[in-house]
Amino acid sequence: MSMLTILYATLLCVAAGVFVIGLGLKIRSYARTPAPLKIPTTPAPTTLAGVGWRMAREAVFFESLFKSSKWTWLFGWAFHVALLLVVLRHLRYFQEPVWLPVVLIQPFGTYAGFAMVAALGGLWARRWLVDRVRYISTPSDHLMLALLLVIGLSGLGMRFLAHTDIVAVKIFMLGLLRLDWQALPADPALLAHLALVAVLLIIFPVSKLLHAPGLFFSPTRNQADNAREVRHLSAWAAALDKRP
Repeated sequence: MSMLTILYATLLCVAAGVFVIGLGLKIRSYARTPAPLKIPTTPAPTTLAGVGWRMAREAVFFESLFKSSKWTWLFGWAFHVALLLVVLRHLRYFQEPVWLPVVLIQPFGTYAGFAMVAALGGLWARRWLVDRVRYISTPSDHLMLALLLVIGLSGLGMRFLAHTDIVAVKIFMLGLLRLDWQALPADPALLAHLALVAVLLIIFPVSKLLHAPGLFFSPTRNQADNAREVRHLSAWAAALDKRP
């Protein structure tokens, strides 16, 4: 086994571990954060079923973003849908045999890469061209978009320009899952792509990308507008309220 294979196998395993553990810790922190006030953004649903429907619309269709900025919504929604298709397409490298839904999604996932890159370009251009957005943009915002954009471009490059040995790549990925490391092709484009993905996984738990799980813990979205009917108490306040 080459030193390159050992290096990348270790890097990807560490990155996956940091991603899973870091994300789990963040979600636990969100779940434990008290919400002492009833602050749903109005107009808000008054029932739990209504809250569920509102959260579904927000998570799937980005409803509040659509209401605030149509162009940002277009680029943002297109990016997330395209990213989902691309990720689902990549599942074939971790399955043997490959599930039928993953097989059927392959052509859609391939061309979704172009949509993802185009949407990222639009979101990055917004950071430069819209005055109020440029004013509040930080270096980390630009670096995150640049990282995602380079990952997308390197993936498209391997698909349409500098082809890599996808059979060997799949054998390597399955070996990681089975704890039986296999040789990784020494393809510069592939090595750059995997290294960038590893960087993304490592920084995800400490980046603004945490808005993905954070959405579901936002009190402005996950609360019902029933302050008159139900007394709202956070867990710590309820414990104090029970004291004699």
